[in-house]
Amino acid sequence: MKSQFDNWADIRVFLAVFRQGSTLAASKELSMAQPTVARRIDALEHVLGLRLFERDTRGFHPTKDAQKLLAGAEAIEAAVSAFNQVIEKTRRARASPIRLTAPSVNFTPGFTAILSDFSNAHPGVGFELISTYKLVDLIADEADVAIRIALEIEDERLICRKMTTVTSALYASQSYINRRGMPRSESELAGHSFIIADPAPKSMRVNAWLLKRIDERQIVSRCAGIETILASVKAGFGIGTLPTSLALEDETLVRCFAPPEGTEVYSWLVISPEAYRRPEVKAFSAFFAPRFQAMFKRADAHGHP
Repeated sequence: MKSQFDNWADIRVFLAVFRQGSTLAASKELSMAQPTVARRIDALEHVLGLRLFERDTRGFHPTKDAQKLLAGAEAIEAAVSAFNQVIEKTRRARASPIRLTAPSVNFTPGFTAILSDFSNAHPGVGFELISTYKLVDLIADEADVAIRIALEIEDERLICRKMTTVTSALYASQSYINRRGMPRSESELAGHSFIIADPAPKSMRVNAWLLKRIDERQIVSRCAGIETILASVKAGFGIGTLPTSLALEDETLVRCFAPPEGTEVYSWLVISPEAYRRPEVKAFSAFFAPRFQAMFKRADAHGHP
C-alpha cells in the first residue's frame, strides 16, 4: 500500500515541471538544482503510485493522471498564496510605528517627503513623530529613532550615523536693514540689536559665540526655540542666529556674513539598540540617511556664496 501524500512542498515542484515542460526549466524557476527536481518528481510518483510524466529527450510530458491532478494542485497553490497574504497582512497590522523624534525645525517639507517615500516603499510601516528640542531618552524606550544636532553623541550604547554638517549665521530682515543697516563682519556688531536663544541648547554654538561679542544691552529678545527666533527676525526686531539650511528657504532673510568658524555642529541619525533589531527600523536607517544628506547638498548648491 502506497504512503498517503503529505508533502505539500512537492506541489510546487510538480506544477513547475508541468508548466515548464522540463526539470531544467523548472529548476531555474524554483532556484533548485536540476537533479533535485528530478528526484522530487520520482519520489512524488512513488508516493502517489502514479506515473505523472513521460520522459524523453525533449523533456517531461504530463500524463492523463497528471492532468487530473492539475486543478487540485493549483488550488493548493492558491491556498498557500492566500495563506501567505494573510500572514503578511497580520504582520503589518501588528507592526508598531517607528517613533521618530527630532527638533521641530527639522520637520520641513523635504524631511516629511522622505518619510512619505519610505512609507510608500514599505506599506504598513507607520511613524509616530515626536517634535521636541528635549533630549529624548532612547535607551529608556521613549522613542526608537532620533535626529540630533551635536558635535558628538556621547552615549556609546546608541547606534549613530553622522549625516550633515550644520552651520548657523546671523540673519536680518530687509525692514531691519533699511532702518539700521547690517553688520558685514564680526567687527561691526556694535550698535545693532540682537535676538538670542535662551535657554540655548549646547548644539547652538553660534549663540555662545555671539554672546561673547555683544553687550547685554544689545539683546532685545530672548527666545526659547528656533521658530520664535525666526519670527522675531522676520518681524524686524533685530538680528538673530539661524541655521543656514532653514534660512535658505526664506527669501526675505538676509545673511550678514559667513557662518563663524568653529561654530559648526553635525546632524546625527541615532537609534536605540533594541529598535535597530526591528527590520523596518534598520531599513529606515539605510533609506533615510542618504536622502537627508542629498537634501542638504541641494540646499548648499543653491545657498550663499
